[in-house]
Amino acid sequence: MPRRALLTLGLDEAGRGPAIGPLVLAAVALSTRAAAALTRAGLTDSKAFGAGPRAHTRRVELAVQVRELATFVDAEIVLPAEIDARVDRGELNALEREVAQRLIERAPRADRIVADGHRMFAPLTARYPSLLAVDRAEDKHAAVAAASVIAKTLRDDLYAAICAKYEPEFGKIAGGGYVNDATRGFLRAYAVRYGCLPTEARRSWPHPYVADLIAPSPKANAQLSLL
Repeated sequence: MPRRALLTLGLDEAGRGPAIGPLVLAAVALSTRAAAALTRAGLTDSKAFGAGPRAHTRRVELAVQVRELATFVDAEIVLPAEIDARVDRGELNALEREVAQRLIERAPRADRIVADGHRMFAPLTARYPSLLAVDRAEDKHAAVAAASVIAKTLRDDLYAAICAKYEPEFGKIAGGGYVNDATRGFLRAYAVRYGCLPTEARRSWPHPYVADLIAPSPKANAQLSLL
């Protein structure tokens, strides 16, 4: 009698640290056979592909394969306004756990659940005894690597739409929305023109980069302490 294929549900996020754009948390369930096939196809942590058009193309190709082979694929998008509200209360980690729990509840019953980040997701083991909360889980578990690719490609698409919205007025927006000189340049240019930040910017993050142009957030550094 053939052995039953084990089902692993992996969870990972993209976009926790940027100054612009949403946070995306994804869940992917893979059978042992699907995990092996995707590993042979080159599946790994989405960050391992680096940046740039070629890296994005490779992630998109893998995301298509993940969707074809996975038993379950789902994701949730957390917008900047909700992120800011929870950061102001020191609840960014709690927010991610809540989103993860909703994804787990929608997924089929898995033999094990693996989430990337021990400190982040270990509290969920009380509710889900089969859950493993592991640092760098995307390097060890194909289902988590698959979730990483799904989350990253979805966030990339959402960020591209943000750039397309503002490029006619501000030119090409580089930096991926992360805290760097390119993102700072765009935020400052927007603040100079409008006296505020764009709706897609996180008020809990970028204020140190435009503090001389707009009123500072009382919790400007809160997110830093949570990363």
